Amino acid sequence: MLVIDNISKVFNPGTVNEKKALDGMNLTVKDGDFITIVGSNGAGKSTLFNAISGVFLPDSGRILLDDKNITFEPDYKRSKYIGRLFQDPLKGTAPHMTIKENLALAYLRAGETRVFSRISKKDEERFRDKLKMLDMGLEDRMNTQVGTLSGGQRQALTLLMATIVPPRLLLLDEHTAALDPAAAVKIIDLTEKIVAANNTTCLMITHNMHQALRTGNRTLMMADGRIILDLSEEERKAVTIEDLMIRFREGAKQELDDDRILLSD
Repeated sequence: MLVIDNISKVFNPGTVNEKKALDGMNLTVKDGDFITIVGSNGAGKSTLFNAISGVFLPDSGRILLDDKNITFEPDYKRSKYIGRLFQDPLKGTAPHMTIKENLALAYLRAGETRVFSRISKKDEERFRDKLKMLDMGLEDRMNTQVGTLSGGQRQALTLLMATIVPPRLLLLDEHTAALDPAAAVKIIDLTEKIVAANNTTCLMITHNMHQALRTGNRTLMMADGRIILDLSEEERKAVTIEDLMIRFREGAKQELDDDRILLSD
């Protein structure tokens, strides 16, 4: 359902700060895949997400979603069918608006304008039912401003907003990295539950090697703007973190020196 065809991107070309972020990258994603992505800082992981979501145009190559070429489609149009969460919980919500107003915004993003013009009692009941699945008591705080919530609560709400109208593709850019361990586990559990319930195709960047091997059905490792390892669900079963380190050295021709990966558990 998603094809990345020979995508390349160079930032600051012709200057001392020139950086090849994506180097002729190719990737085919099947409908319903849940793919985890690991790699050092600067490997091109977030750049790949920016290309898919339309933050910038690639220098060459194309991006196909459901056989439609979206390479030059603006990001605001892609947001109707591509959901995205960031590492920073503050990025996905409007802090001075209430929880129910933020959920109404999520429907607006997906093209349903009626719910934002007037939030009816029926809408509130729908929001309350969705919030209950988070198991954080937010269904009883719908008139609370989002800026007063904890980081874990805001990220859970952001996850709900990104999936309340199920997207065709969900991009998770280290969406638990800024949370404390307990909140991170809660968000990962919610992520797996929501993705499975909607059979959503999902790409997730993580620095946690254990998480990369046990979450979803496929693991990619990136280095220097390209994929150097692609493990299917069956292949992952016999792979250890030590194996991944060795394969990184072989594929990238360098040591994996990212402390967040080496120290993750």
